[in-house]
Amino acid sequence: MAKTVFITGASSGIGEGMAKEFAKRGYNLALAARRKASIDQLAVELSEQFPGQRIETIKLDVTDVAAVQKVIPELAKQFGVVDIVVANAGIGGGGDIGSDKFDEDAAIIQTNILGAMATIDTAIKLFKEQGHGQIVGIASVAGFRGLPGASVYCASKAAISTYMDALQLELHQSPIDVTCLYPGYIDTPINNKMKSRPFLIDVEKGSHILVDLIEKKVKKSTVPVYPWNMIGRLLKVVPQSLLAGRV
Repeated sequence: MAKTVFITGASSGIGEGMAKEFAKRGYNLALAARRKASIDQLAVELSEQFPGQRIETIKLDVTDVAAVQKVIPELAKQFGVVDIVVANAGIGGGGDIGSDKFDEDAAIIQTNILGAMATIDTAIKLFKEQGHGQIVGIASVAGFRGLPGASVYCASKAAISTYMDALQLELHQSPIDVTCLYPGYIDTPINNKMKSRPFLIDVEKGSHILVDLIEKKVKKSTVPVYPWNMIGRLLKVVPQSLLAGRV
């Protein structure tokens, strides 16, 4: 029987990429995003390629906690079970601290932290009732160290990393699998205006690696593993004087 995966932020970037990759591997899909037209079009394309699989779309803003808490249990009723939930929805932006961009900063916190936590919390409640499931948090290598010009985005991803660490301890030796992934630079709209994107990979390759790691039920990993695993460790010890000149 095909497994069902629920992905937030599925209208573009790695969310869309993972939807395509999961579809190739025979999964039923529940795709959520604020831009309903985008995921509807994606669903049409995937249904044409994979006519035997069930694909549902949901208009969802993860900052609407009540909506998140309603959607996930409803999906479980519709599909019979939800096997994997990928808390992927996230936004970039912001700027230097004190640069009159606090509204942008607040939106990042609302989406990347509170929206992700609402998704994860609701999924875990469902998985406890089901007796199984896998939750996937999408952090970032940007969460390894606060970087100039990206303070709030870095902080938001560090928060998800720490939150997932705690969740892994809470669910140790339980039938619920917890995976936290840390993408490096994958060519998506969230970073395509950046001046420097070292070790950039395309969405198709990045999504393939992400889904491989999810299927392996790894506890945590950078994406790709090399060179970002090594870079992530180095970032934590690089002197401030080197990073202050902008990376």
